[in-house]
Amino acid sequence: MDWLMLIGAGLCEMAGVAMMAKLQKDRSLRTLSFLILGFGASFILLSLAMRTLPMGTAYAVWTGIGAAGGATLGMLLYGEPRNLPRILCITLILGAAIGLKLAG
Repeated sequence: MDWLMLIGAGLCEMAGVAMMAKLQKDRSLRTLSFLILGFGASFILLSLAMRTLPMGTAYAVWTGIGAAGGATLGMLLYGEPRNLPRILCITLILGAAIGLKLAG
């Protein structure tokens, strides 16, 4: 269950990052509210997951999901460059997060 909370925390982190990018274009209270909600939920879920998961592993997986997800969302939603080196780096980030889970 804690791994599901950690994945949820990473997804909320992605949502918060996406709202940061959106806030640059759309300075609305709604966007700001979603930004705060995304990051708030992310921190809460991360702290719950860390009840049983090692801090280093949980933090690395959380930031990996957020970083890889943020880069992917940037490419899909905000016109950031889509090239092989970026995609390979995203793959490496995700592979490292999976490796940490498998390593225990």
